[in-house]
Amino acid sequence: MQHRLVRAGLSCLAAVVLAAAGAGCGSGSGGKSAADTQGSAISAKRCAQNKAAGKITYLSGYQYQSSVSILEYVAAEKLGYFTDLCLDVALKPGTGDTAQNTKLLAGGQATVSAVAEQDLIQARANGIVIEGYSSYSDAGLDILMTNKDITRLTQLDGKVLGHKGYVPAAVEAMLVKAGVDWHSLTLVKEGYDPSVLPRRQGGLAALTGFVSNEPNQLKAAGKDVTVWQPVDYGIPSSIGAMAVNPAFAAAHPTALQDVLRASLHAYAYCTASEAHIAECVGYAAKLSGPTYDKALNATIWKTETQVVRDNPTPGQPLGGIDPGNVARIVDMLHQFGIVPARVTAAQAAGWFDTSVAGSVYAAGKLVWPAP
Repeated sequence: MQHRLVRAGLSCLAAVVLAAAGAGCGSGSGGKSAADTQGSAISAKRCAQNKAAGKITYLSGYQYQSSVSILEYVAAEKLGYFTDLCLDVALKPGTGDTAQNTKLLAGGQATVSAVAEQDLIQARANGIVIEGYSSYSDAGLDILMTNKDITRLTQLDGKVLGHKGYVPAAVEAMLVKAGVDWHSLTLVKEGYDPSVLPRRQGGLAALTGFVSNEPNQLKAAGKDVTVWQPVDYGIPSSIGAMAVNPAFAAAHPTALQDVLRASLHAYAYCTASEAHIAECVGYAAKLSGPTYDKALNATIWKTETQVVRDNPTPGQPLGGIDPGNVARIVDMLHQFGIVPARVTAAQAAGWFDTSVAGSVYAAGKLVWPAP
């Protein structure tokens, strides 16, 4: 493992390269070796405040897949960035069950977790009290795939659409906006093998998926499909969104700020070069075991970070929440009856703390280390 001085310098270089994404360097993380005193990069007062937070449990969205909101948190722990800020962060892999993650957050078994803005709004509508504190983009990961003979979405009328348990609201909204006769579709639950689409199993004409996963799997297998992204139709969503247990956020504001600060610092590091991508994916691989597909996961990371670069959050630095996007998501959830009308955009806005991301930047640059 390379010396922390090298890491600090390269991270600052990454911040300059990624200035458009809002990353930057403050006074520097310091040229310390891993054996140096914990938290010596920050003031004694802030260090004491962060230590008082105790163990902070980070719960991933799905295992240690190299997705945004996962890989940078793994890297922040392995690179020592959390330690630099006197934070005791324990990594815990999620199962992919978002509803379970929200319950674990609300109950205090997890402190912070990856939860999409839409899922947070649904959770709050169902009485599960969690709070959003960060998001990378108003775009999302949910997509629809079709074979190449489909050149307009309206060609799907009367055809079979496969999903993994339900059709994501953003995909449904895209289809409706594109003029598809939703009620003419035959919806079928498929497994997690995307090859059913090019094989047209069961007459399948379309299949839901994630922009960084199934299309990359099919491409690696030599199967070419068309990817339809809701963001291209102006459909609201989110990527890399994070939520926190509200009691923890209220009791330990500096710790929450610095959890985000360290993850953003790691995000810059892990996007700086191919070598850094390989290093960060390697950390996730070590946590996951010998079956971890490093090549696929490196592609997942590069695909998702490209979506973030292509769709920056309007008027926000990297990690900032767009209140307008929250309002649009509420409207979409009303449209499809996913949340009741009593849930208003104004109410939902109160479920997201926009100040956390704002607190870690100065003049549009990420402040590192903490002030």
